[in-house]
Amino acid sequence: MGSKTIAVRYLSRGGNTKKLADAIAQAAGVKAESIPSPLEQKTDVLFLGAAVYWGGIDGKMKEYIRSLEPEKVGKVVVFSNSSLTERAYPGIRKLLDGQGIRTEDDNFYCRGQFRGLYKGRPNADDLKEAAAFAGKYL
Repeated sequence: MGSKTIAVRYLSRGGNTKKLADAIAQAAGVKAESIPSPLEQKTDVLFLGAAVYWGGIDGKMKEYIRSLEPEKVGKVVVFSNSSLTERAYPGIRKLLDGQGIRTEDDNFYCRGQFRGLYKGRPNADDLKEAAAFAGKYL
């Protein structure tokens, strides 16, 4: 990992995004923390995870992104999941761009279980893929 400072923050209502955050954090050797845990120090790479709820990003995640200080964040790497709609990445990136925070072009996405849809997701393979994805930025 070198001397990079890494942080993992996420918002998870049903536990799917938390599973991904924990896999990424384990790969990075840090602890995943739910928002609104602030960044206490300058962070070279912030892994930020969310899901799409009813076609959009949760308001708490939007508030968290607006609270981030650009001088404390080197870049953000987004990970997300959903069952009914597409990934949260475009909305998160737009908000981060508005804050003047650099967002990595690549992002991790997988399906997440919601009621009867995508039962068992994210599964063990999804979690391995999330950890491998994180490895590219460590």
